[in-house]
Amino acid sequence: MNLSSKKILNNVFGYPEFRGQQQAIIEAALQGRDSLVIMPTGGGKSLCYQIPAMLREGTGLVISPLIALMQDQVAALHELGIEAEFLNSSQSLDERRDVMARLRQGKLQLLYVAPERLATEQARSMLRDIPISLIAIDEAHCVSQWGHDFRHDYLTLGELGAMFPGVPRMAVTATATDRTRKEIVARLELNEPDFFIAPFDRPNIGYAVQAKSEPKRQLLTFLQAHRGAAGIVYCLSRKKTESIAAWLREQGFDALPYHAGLAPEVRRENQRRFLAEDGLVIVATIAFGMGIDKPDVRFVVHLDLPKSMESYYQETGRAGRDGDPAEAWMVYGLQDVVRLRQMLGDSDAGEDYKRYEGYKLDALLGWCEGTGCRRRPLLEYFGDSLVEDCGNCDGCLAPASTWDGTEAARKLLSAVYRSGQRFGAAHLVDVLLGKATDKVRQHQHDQLSVFGIGQDLPASTWRSVARQLIVAGHLHSDAERYGALVLTETSRGVLRGETPLRFREDPKGPVAVTRRPAKERVVAEEDLELWDALRACRQSFANEHNVPAYVIFHDKTLHEMLAFRPQTAAELLDISGVGQTKLDRYGDGFLSVLRG
Repeated sequence: MNLSSKKILNNVFGYPEFRGQQQAIIEAALQGRDSLVIMPTGGGKSLCYQIPAMLREGTGLVISPLIALMQDQVAALHELGIEAEFLNSSQSLDERRDVMARLRQGKLQLLYVAPERLATEQARSMLRDIPISLIAIDEAHCVSQWGHDFRHDYLTLGELGAMFPGVPRMAVTATATDRTRKEIVARLELNEPDFFIAPFDRPNIGYAVQAKSEPKRQLLTFLQAHRGAAGIVYCLSRKKTESIAAWLREQGFDALPYHAGLAPEVRRENQRRFLAEDGLVIVATIAFGMGIDKPDVRFVVHLDLPKSMESYYQETGRAGRDGDPAEAWMVYGLQDVVRLRQMLGDSDAGEDYKRYEGYKLDALLGWCEGTGCRRRPLLEYFGDSLVEDCGNCDGCLAPASTWDGTEAARKLLSAVYRSGQRFGAAHLVDVLLGKATDKVRQHQHDQLSVFGIGQDLPASTWRSVARQLIVAGHLHSDAERYGALVLTETSRGVLRGETPLRFREDPKGPVAVTRRPAKERVVAEEDLELWDALRACRQSFANEHNVPAYVIFHDKTLHEMLAFRPQTAAELLDISGVGQTKLDRYGDGFLSVLRG
């Protein structure tokens, strides 16, 4: 074991022991080896490159895709007394010149830059004259054209090996399938890298999925149990984020929108408030979230289906970074699938890419329609496994009932066939229910033999039948014809009654899935006054330093203070998360509170 890295972990970051593979990852970097690190959100990835950058000679170069993420990490490092800076477009010319001067003088332990800046000859020319200790490529899945957040500027990063020979490079991400891992290694031209793949499971997150019926009502019912908690609500469109945020404010929630179409200053302020304030709900497109460090996000909601399992895992992983219970809750419908397929069809991507993206969407839809433990197939998708059911998802805590859907499937497939395989699920459901809408009459579908034969089941059940037939491969939703349902090779066996089918029964109301683990931290009534005083002390320092409260100390650190009541500086230093720099800066204030 490298004693220097252990000392930095303890003295600077305030943690007594490394977690999981952190020590091995750091050792590989210290020995000059390239590596690919896949570690779930909240697993401590940043320590893996920050510590070796501090131990090796020169400046550690961290490539990060988001300005906000750079600023948050640098602010947190400053609080630890670490010399770190960033270079990005948010700075004035004088500020950038000051950073470059300190860099040339060898005063920076870490420098954060965006990939697009690193692609410029000006930045490369400057860095060629600087001793570089390590290169960390954060969110490395962005290099993969098969991944879920592809960024073109990442493609130039493969040149860094030739530019900085002998400098260890570390590609870091929270999620990547085997195919994406291989592409990361190839495109970044990593040199015989060590692979460090941590378990994907986030056992503190409870998963629940529902069919979309009345999304606003469903959302409100879910959120009633989370008033006062911080959370993220993801929507597919910019317009929807704004309307849902406004509607939530009418319902008494502190909610703000976030999407790429907002003015930059509005986006920055909304993100700043979300990070700094307690209990705020951000309603966002996928433009929000990559690298969000807020530890106490208690829920992540999807009001629309994401485009893949990778996107879902990455986005839900922003909940519960502190290890306390959190929920990932989603509603979805067949219309979500149709819209995503249309968006994919309208893109300029190649056919191989579209085919692969279609496969990923099918995999996610199949997962949504599953009847058992949700965590097991989610982990299996990423090549991980779980020996037993998790007991912390709707599939375990509220197992779906099933019913014999053979006859219902035959009716729906007959409606598809007799209407010419040219219509979407909504129209076909109207035909089955005997609804003589304008569209039904226009096409004379009220004259079909299947008109009204499905009145024994409600519309919601027919929509579920359509989704499950698609998942089973007995129907296909044609994106090029706006989601028209068409028969497949296996449809004939179902129509003839040769293929018996059982369908899952959608739950009637939201299912709250999070169990209360034995270790969940709950403040006793007699400790509330001291707890509130510790939080007030933390907030005062946060305001003074203009950083979010969790940058001062995480809740976990305050809970340890509450439990052990340290009375001296030496005792406070034994608390997890209290390093020497933070003790020097904040110790007297917190000790004053603890001593009463």
